[in-house]
Amino acid sequence: MQRFIRQNPHWLLAFISIVLVSFYWFIWAEERYVSNATVVLESPQVASPEISLSSLMGGGGGSTADLLLLREHLLSVDMLKYLDEELDLRAHYSEHGDIFATLRMPDGPIEDLHDYYLRRVEVELDEYAGVLNIRVQAYTPDFAHALATELLQAGEDHMNEMGHRLAKEQVTFLENQMVRLEERFEETRTQLLEFQNEYGLVSPTTTVENINQVVATLEGDLARLQAQRNALASYQSAQSSQLRSVEREIEALRDQIIRQRDRLAQTAGDSLNRVSAEYEMLELRAQFAQETYSSALAALENTRLEAARQLKQVSVLQSPLMPEYPTEPDRLYNSAVFAIITLFLALILSMMIMIIKDHRD
Repeated sequence: MQRFIRQNPHWLLAFISIVLVSFYWFIWAEERYVSNATVVLESPQVASPEISLSSLMGGGGGSTADLLLLREHLLSVDMLKYLDEELDLRAHYSEHGDIFATLRMPDGPIEDLHDYYLRRVEVELDEYAGVLNIRVQAYTPDFAHALATELLQAGEDHMNEMGHRLAKEQVTFLENQMVRLEERFEETRTQLLEFQNEYGLVSPTTTVENINQVVATLEGDLARLQAQRNALASYQSAQSSQLRSVEREIEALRDQIIRQRDRLAQTAGDSLNRVSAEYEMLELRAQFAQETYSSALAALENTRLEAARQLKQVSVLQSPLMPEYPTEPDRLYNSAVFAIITLFLALILSMMIMIIKDHRD
């Protein structure tokens, strides 16, 4: 045996390493309690109007994306700082644990504390089930439970804040637009009313249509009287009273037609066709301002509903466990894995030594 050890000292070193590591895991390593929780993100189902602001602004994100955002926040330095302020992580992890597992420098840089935090807090995404599994290790059951509970609450608050901040920015933008659109709508209505009062016409377009109808009627009467005059002229003299009466009626109709046509169109002055064109332009602007204002109102209401839909509620499928006995470290597993790897390396070293000796011989 001694000869074997002298020829193969690496096996002795391997067995000594296995004994020391096993001693550490079974005797020296301090026990840790584990609190588990399983959560899923849900949004309230709120019916939205037909106009969708989220579709216009390219919004939308799946539950998996939201869970990944929540996972990154739970493992972030910002979350670490918050938990340290609330629960004093530095004190707990520096006062407990053996020399290899404790937080060696409680007042060290935040980077070292974050590395230690990632070894004690695990957040894994189950893509198939669409849930987050949270696993927290601590040296007392109360602290493990409190840390897991605080993680859930802080994560829910963060997701709500993100959704509300985006929705608030959208609502504020639309409210500012509403003020401008409302002012423009009131301005176009005022211009339209002033124009109607200035010319004494409620609807110049309707007046033009009525005058056209009057002119058409007068032209019909004129044609009838002209036919009557021609018929009378065929058998009466030009000085007859009946023929002269018809002529006077024809002249009166012609004058009336000219006056009505002058009202409709003339080279100078406020003719009805020019007034009607200006009125139609003002009316078109007023209608456009009204439609734009109505669309903005609908978009604003839809955005307020979107704010409710963006509320992320962390639904707990398994509440943070209050551990009754320690489950970490897994002493047998850790010792067995180290022993297998050490023996495997020792075997490889022995084979290399044998190969070298064969080449020398």
